[in-house]
Amino acid sequence: MREVSINQAPISEASSFAACLATILELSLDEVPKVPPGEAVVGWRMMRWLGGLGLGLVAVAGPATFSWAGPWIGWVRVGPDERRAVVMFGVPSGVVWDPAGATAVDGWQLEAGHVIAALDIVLARPQSLGAPMSVGVIESIWVAPKAGAPARSVVEVRAIAGLGLEGDRHVAGTGTFPSRLPGSALTLIGAEVCESFTPVLSVGEHRRNLVTRGIDLNRLVGREFFVGTTRCRGMRLNEPCSVIQGYAARPILRALVHRGGLRADIVEDGIIRVGDEVRVSST
Repeated sequence: MREVSINQAPISEASSFAACLATILELSLDEVPKVPPGEAVVGWRMMRWLGGLGLGLVAVAGPATFSWAGPWIGWVRVGPDERRAVVMFGVPSGVVWDPAGATAVDGWQLEAGHVIAALDIVLARPQSLGAPMSVGVIESIWVAPKAGAPARSVVEVRAIAGLGLEGDRHVAGTGTFPSRLPGSALTLIGAEVCESFTPVLSVGEHRRNLVTRGIDLNRLVGREFFVGTTRCRGMRLNEPCSVIQGYAARPILRALVHRGGLRADIVEDGIIRVGDEVRVSST
C-alpha cells in the first residue's frame, strides 16, 4: 500500500473513501472517480469504475470483529449523520491508514466495512515470486510458553514436525491462534526488518521464533527450505495484526504490512541452532 493524503479541508465521507481506495490500489487520488454531492458514495458510479478494474466491493457483516489478512475499508461514525473511511488490516484487524483522522478521538467504533474483491479470483491470483538466490543465517531463536509470556532466547532447540519448537506455545497449543494447523508451527522475521525501526524492533514486539539475516523470507512462501538440516515449508506471509500491535508501545502495524516475516511448517524433526544456514531446498 501507498498512503494517499487529502490536501484540502474539510475531508468529507466521499473524499476519505477515495483516499482509502487510492491507498489500497496504489493509485493517485485523481484516478478515483469524484462522487457528486447527494450521490451514494458506494453506488453505481464507484461500482462500475471498480468493475473496469476487475474489482468490486463486498459489504462486511460485523465489522467490529471482522478479520482479513490484507487491507479493507472500515467506516467510522464521527457524527449523527457523518462517517469517514479508514484502511484496516490484519487478523484481527487494526487501523493502518486514517486520512481524515477519524480515529484520533477515543471511543470511536467501526459501524460498517467493505472488502475490495476480485470479480474473478483466478485472474487476480498473484504470481509466485522467484526463489531467493541468497543463503541466510539464523541470528537468534525465541520460544515462549504461552500467549503474552516473555520470549526466552535459546542457542539451539528441537524442531518437532507438524508442531513447532520444543517449549514454545505453538507446540503446547497455548498461543493466541490455534496450533497444529498449516503454517502454525514456526514463525520467522528478518533482522533487516527489525533494524529498520528506531529503536530496533524487539522480540517482545514481533513475537517471532526465528530472526534471520540475508534471505528474502517472502520468497519462501510455497517452497521447501532448510534451517540447518531441518526441512521446513513456507506456507504464507506472517502479516501483522492488532494482537502484535498490542504488544508494542508504538505504532508498528502499518510498517510491518508485507514485511512481518514468514509462517512455516516443520516437515521433519531436527535441531535448529543459532548460526544455521537458511537455504532453499534443491529438490
